Amino acid sequence: MDIRYSAGPNDIKRYTTGELRAEFLITGLYAPDHVAAVYSHVDRMVTLGIMPVRETVSIDKGIDIWHSFGTSFFMERREAGFFNIGGDGFIVVDGSEYALGNKDCLYITKGAREVMFRSVSPEAPAKFYGVSAPAHRAYATKLLTLADSAKKPLGLAETSNKRVINQFIHPDVLPTCQLSMGLTILAPGSVWNTMPAHTHERRMEIYTYFDMPEDGIVFHLMGQPDETRHIVMRNGDAVISPSWSIHAGAGTGAYSFIWAMGGENQAFDDMDALAPTDLR
Repeated sequence: MDIRYSAGPNDIKRYTTGELRAEFLITGLYAPDHVAAVYSHVDRMVTLGIMPVRETVSIDKGIDIWHSFGTSFFMERREAGFFNIGGDGFIVVDGSEYALGNKDCLYITKGAREVMFRSVSPEAPAKFYGVSAPAHRAYATKLLTLADSAKKPLGLAETSNKRVINQFIHPDVLPTCQLSMGLTILAPGSVWNTMPAHTHERRMEIYTYFDMPEDGIVFHLMGQPDETRHIVMRNGDAVISPSWSIHAGAGTGAYSFIWAMGGENQAFDDMDALAPTDLR
C-alpha cells in the first residue's frame, strides 16, 4: 500500500510540479486483477482501485493488513464505498452478492470480513473505485443506483459549470459513520467543477475524474485560496484534497467525477464559500 503523509499549506509553496503530484495525485488505479491502494494520513482515508479481469479479487489482495491498520481484516474498523465506473461486475460481501452496473455504488459497513470483486466479462471488465474511512459502528451494507441518489442541480450553461450532484452515500440517503460519497456529472459544454470554489476546514475530500477521452485532461486546482496550485489529471486519476485546500477544476471537455469526504461531520453545506475574485 502506498502511504501518503500529510503536507501543510506552507510546505507546498515550495513544491515543484513533480513534488506536488507525488504528494496528492493518485494514478494507475486499474491494473488487471490487482488492488491499488493509497493510504492518506489526512483523516486516514484509503483510496482503492480494483479491476478484476480473469480473477475474483479480494479487497485485501497484496495488502499487509496488520501493518497497515493494526487489525485482522480490512473492514474490521472501517467502512467503504465503491462505485463501478467500468463494465458490469459483482461485489460479494460475506456471501451476499451485489450486481453493479456502470455508475452504481455499494456502501459496505464496518465489520464485513470478506469482500470480493469480479467482472461479468473479461473483455469489458468492471472498474471499482473505492474510498474507505475509519468507522466506530456498523450500519447496513446497501446497493445504490443513480436513481436512488439525491439530486442537486447546480450551475449554468452560461458560466460553463452546469452539473448535477448525485448524493449516494449521504445522510439524506442512508446512515454511515463519517463517509460521504457522490457522483457529479457535467452537462455537455460545461467544463468547470466546484466553481465558485470553497474550502471546508472540518473535512477532507478526494476526487476522481472519469468519463474523459484519452486525450482529455482536467486542470485540478488546489492550495490555499490566496496561493493556488494546479495538477494536470487524466481519465481515472484521483487527487487528495486536505481541509485547507480548495478543490475545483476545468477540463478540455465535459466529464464526471466522484467525490468522497470524511472528517468531523457529514453536513454537505458545511463549507467556507469563496468568490472567484477571492482566488489568487
